Amino acid sequence: AANHMRMCAAHDAPGLEIFVYGKTGGAFPARQHEQASRAVARVHGLDPARCLFVEQSGEAIAAGAFHNDVVAVANERVLFAHEQAFADPEGTYTAIRERLPEAEIVVVPASAVSLADAIKSYLFNAQLLTLPSGEMGLVIPLEAWEMPSVRAWLDGHVASNGPIRRVFPVDVKQSMANGGGPACLRLRVVADPSTVDPRFLLDEARIARVEAVVAAKWPEQIDPVDLGRESLAQSVITARAALLETLELRELA
Repeated sequence: AANHMRMCAAHDAPGLEIFVYGKTGGAFPARQHEQASRAVARVHGLDPARCLFVEQSGEAIAAGAFHNDVVAVANERVLFAHEQAFADPEGTYTAIRERLPEAEIVVVPASAVSLADAIKSYLFNAQLLTLPSGEMGLVIPLEAWEMPSVRAWLDGHVASNGPIRRVFPVDVKQSMANGGGPACLRLRVVADPSTVDPRFLLDEARIARVEAVVAAKWPEQIDPVDLGRESLAQSVITARAALLETLELRELA
C-alpha cells in the first residue's frame, strides 16, 4: 500500500494502478523492488494496460523517503506529489495523462517545500479524500500544519482554487511516534466483498469478540525483564490461539 496509488475518474470506475519502486544504492536500501511490484500486479490479475511502474527518485530515497507514500498521494483523478518524488517526473506525468486524460497533477516545488521538510512533516503521508460536496480534502498530521513552509504552500494552494479545497490537520502523535501517519490507513483497491473470505470482514459482533479476547488474554504491560521468560512466550502463544479461535481461523494456528 505504501508504494501503490490508484487514479480514476471515480472510485467505482476503471482506474490506473501506479506501482512505485526503488533501486538499491546509497545510504538507504530500496524497500520496494520493481520485480516485487510486477509480481503483485500479476498475482492480482490486473490488466497490464492499466498498470504503470514508476521509479522513485534516488534523491527521495537518500533523503529518507523509504516509501513512496512519504512523497506522493493520489485520490481519484488527482496526484499530489513532491517535485523530487520520481526519477523521471515529466515522463511519469505524461504516462499518467496518456492513460487517464482527466488526471490533475499537483506538484509541490522544492523551492517552496524542501524534500527534507516534506519528509520531516509527513505532508504527503496523508489522506487525500473526496468530500460529500465533491471537493477534495487533505487530512494531514499536525506536524505538517505546524511547519511554516508546508502551511504557506497549503494556504496558497487552497487560495488559488487548486484541486485540494480543504485541509484537515489531525493529532496522530502516537502513530507518528511509531513511524506512522494518516497514510497507514491508505489502501486504494477495488474489492468486491463477495470475493473476500467473510471471516476477514469486520462487523460489530466480530469487533466485540476480538475486544473480549484482548481483555482476557493480553497482558496489561510487558517489562523488559519479562522478555526472556518462558511464561511470557506461553502467554503470547495462548493469546494468539484464542484470537484465531474466535475469528474461526484455526488453520493458521
